[in-house]
Amino acid sequence: MSNYREYPTFERPAEIELIRSMAHRPLTKKENKVLDNFFRDAADSSDAFIVKSAADWLRTTDDALGAGDMLFGDFWYRGELCIMFADTNVGKSILAVQIGDSLSRGEAIAGIDTAQRPEKVLYFDFELSTMQFKKRYSNGMYGDYRFSPNFARLVFNPDANGARKFATYADYLNNAIENVIISSGARILIIDNITCLRSGTEAAASAVSLMSKLQAIKHQYKLSILVLAHTPKRNPAKPISRNDLQGSKMLINFADSAFAIGESQTDAGLRYLKQIKQRSGTQVYGADNVRLCRIIKPYNFLHFDLAGREPEARHLLQYTEQHRKITEDRVVQLRSQGLSIRAVAAETAMSFGTVCRMVKRLERAGTNG
Repeated sequence: MSNYREYPTFERPAEIELIRSMAHRPLTKKENKVLDNFFRDAADSSDAFIVKSAADWLRTTDDALGAGDMLFGDFWYRGELCIMFADTNVGKSILAVQIGDSLSRGEAIAGIDTAQRPEKVLYFDFELSTMQFKKRYSNGMYGDYRFSPNFARLVFNPDANGARKFATYADYLNNAIENVIISSGARILIIDNITCLRSGTEAAASAVSLMSKLQAIKHQYKLSILVLAHTPKRNPAKPISRNDLQGSKMLINFADSAFAIGESQTDAGLRYLKQIKQRSGTQVYGADNVRLCRIIKPYNFLHFDLAGREPEARHLLQYTEQHRKITEDRVVQLRSQGLSIRAVAAETAMSFGTVCRMVKRLERAGTNG
């Protein structure tokens, strides 16, 4: 059988038959059995790599990959680990619950394509208290919003003590998430938000470790995962980019797709959705065509109402001479309070280098004056 050991990576029956046809004589029943067992074991092995010919990968169907359907338009596709990020109080949780509700019912959000069959959704809520959640989805006149039984909200159990059985808190959390996935049979997860799941002082390293684990269980259980994340203070005059995600260069590399919620600087209360990264689909909602929306609650369900499309530039803060003078005055005020340049940069959402150059220029102007 030594002639066959140079083909240890082929897994499909058609390729086994090809090897059989290359033999100089018909194989005996025993040789056929050994060959079948050899390739079966190769296919079932726990090696680090799955090796197939490029042609074989192309023959793999979308169903086998667990991908293809739009879960939230071009922003999030089935089989993806997607990041949604925005500043505090912009509406990440509101949109995430709306997406989960849509998928659990199999009903599209108006103006956004989505999967057409009801699905089980696990919403890990590490942000809102029970009363805060109730306030968003109930109304004195209309009562409580009627969520689908397919939509499950999960929160931390304050009485749980299982963490002591694990080497790290991250191991405990990963095990708990897998247990819920297995017991519920759900294949769609929404995690609100990644900041609450970090442990230890190395926040960035912890977040990267968690994203890596989420990618692993995504493949293992054929999941679709939406992870919410924060942005640090950002310059409202600049377009949103991947650099606005905390730990962006590491976190976003683990994501299949990412999109952001921005606040309009020209129309109070208006938000917009912008694609930041995409693999399965195309960039439909880039800087020249962001999706506009407003948060409304006409009855008992707080949600985003889509309101057209426009270039992002129309909703950025226009850096006028007046704005420059206001910014400089603010920097002078903060410096007079004893704040360091780095602290001023954080307070004004400007880069360290920009503040440093501004301070030097103002000091020179003061000296010359």
